Amino acid sequence: MSAYDHEMERGYSASLSSGPESDMESEFGMESVIYMSSFAATIFVGVLVTIGVLLMIVLITLVVMLQSCESRNSGAVEMLRSVDQFDLNLYDYCKTVSLHAELNINSYESYSLPQVCKNAAVKYIKHGHYTRDLSVVVSLVENYFKNVTPVVGGRDVVLMDIDDLYVHRFQDYYGHHDGVQEAKLMKHAVFVQIYTKLRSAGWSLVLVSRKHEKRRGVVTDMLIAARCGGWSKLIMRSDEEMKMDIHEYLYKQKAIMQAEGYHIAAVISSRMDVLVSPLNSTQIFKLPNPFITLEVER
Repeated sequence: MSAYDHEMERGYSASLSSGPESDMESEFGMESVIYMSSFAATIFVGVLVTIGVLLMIVLITLVVMLQSCESRNSGAVEMLRSVDQFDLNLYDYCKTVSLHAELNINSYESYSLPQVCKNAAVKYIKHGHYTRDLSVVVSLVENYFKNVTPVVGGRDVVLMDIDDLYVHRFQDYYGHHDGVQEAKLMKHAVFVQIYTKLRSAGWSLVLVSRKHEKRRGVVTDMLIAARCGGWSKLIMRSDEEMKMDIHEYLYKQKAIMQAEGYHIAAVISSRMDVLVSPLNSTQIFKLPNPFITLEVER
């Protein structure tokens, strides 16, 4: 066999050995090259990089905006906190001063409250604290009397401070503020509310005032106009009692009531002078009082 024949035979054998599998491998190799070409890889990597850059830009923008808002508002927040804290401290100071004045009521003529306490009292009203405190005391009164009833045929009474029905001469001291007028109306409404509920529950009410007896007619008309009738007793000061220390006057009236057989089950007032007394088994309710007058009402 010639050399040419041998060469033809080897080429034919190689062709047969490759067969279909060799064709498939070649096709697969071509397809792999198509999908993983440098152009496709470049596009894929570029898209990923672009998305990553956009996400980083958005994240950095959000962080900068949050930091800006925080730094811009932190000063205002701290200022509000400091103002609130200052007002709170100021009100606590004025509250202590006013309680001292109430306990020394006969020294009002020579006692002068700091000017800043006027503003503190007005803010206490206008910011809603006075309304909140009134509501709390009204709830305490209502909850207490839900579980207590007057003895049938007995002499159980509730002593109420009639001077809480109206607030006099406060505008000369606090000025003509809308909040002050609003507080006056709220105090009036709370007095009437408590009065009406106690009367409906069958309690006998004894009313006490620091005003002179000669004003009985005016006070009576005020009570009737407020629909606060049906009281058991209205105590007002005589000429001699106007010369007495206010605490002595109130102590005397309570002693007279007890001597007459009355049992004072509760005392309701915004003033310390009528609340402070050695009464046994008597419930005390103090209404909030933002008004600090410098004179004893005559």
